[in-house]
Amino acid sequence: MKFAIAVFAGPQTSEAPLSALNFARAVLAAGHEISRVFFYHDGVYTGNRLSAPPQDEPDLTMEWSRLGQENNLDLVLCVASALRRGVIDEIEAQRYDKPVSNLAPGFVISGLGQLIDAALTADRVVTFK
Repeated sequence: MKFAIAVFAGPQTSEAPLSALNFARAVLAAGHEISRVFFYHDGVYTGNRLSAPPQDEPDLTMEWSRLGQENNLDLVLCVASALRRGVIDEIEAQRYDKPVSNLAPGFVISGLGQLIDAALTADRVVTFK
């Protein structure tokens, strides 16, 4: 079965990114496929490589990045949500004359159409809010 995952809440205010991560691990362990993980609204904070969670909490950015790279997952941040919240890649940093990008490895920034495409090609879309 092919899954698409949507994460709408941020790691600082919700368990959604951690629950989605655990779900993704379980899906992959069961032999299923993940077509895309789409981070929207505050969920884009998950892709911020400059976040530094307390030592007694998991580093969800690093965990998602590792899972994405190990399993060749498409980890997409909504461009409008990311820009609004200050999560940018090299291209957006240059476009908006910012001194640094802060997009974590393994994540990409793209449009909302990527969520629609994932929903159309997946057997199931699971949303975490």
